[in-house]
Amino acid sequence: MARITNHVVRTVVSLDGTATCAEAARLMAERGIGSIGVRAGAKLVGLVSERDLLAAVSAGADPERTPIGRALPPQLASVPPTATEREAAEAMRNHHTRHLAVVENGEIVGVISLLDLVELVVEEKQWSIDQLESYIRGGRAAQLSSPLQSVFTHPHGSGLAA
Repeated sequence: MARITNHVVRTVVSLDGTATCAEAARLMAERGIGSIGVRAGAKLVGLVSERDLLAAVSAGADPERTPIGRALPPQLASVPPTATEREAAEAMRNHHTRHLAVVENGEIVGVISLLDLVELVVEEKQWSIDQLESYIRGGRAAQLSSPLQSVFTHPHGSGLAA
């Protein structure tokens, strides 16, 4: 089972926690991303997704005045960089999110999205397919394509009694 470490986006687009939900939404739209890191000073303290922003606005928050820090989910949805794709998918399912913070030594070091996981699974399946094709076409190809010899052939003739 593949680990997520090579699919983690390590350069997290982020804003200070005092930036507004509207600013976060505009930045996500400009960058074509579905989540944004939230900073307190220079430290990443959380991750806000488009769903979190939508939930805040639907609960009555004014996007032009509400800081993104208020849209942060109560619990950080996270996995370590050594997590498997299955563990990451399970964490996404448990937290009802499509974006996870990747946490190492208590620090957010990146983010992984559902699309990143799909890419990882597709790459892993393609590798398996390539290995199977190589095996079939490789050393056993000649053996598999040669005609079968009957085990019922009599060594002195047709194998039939006269």
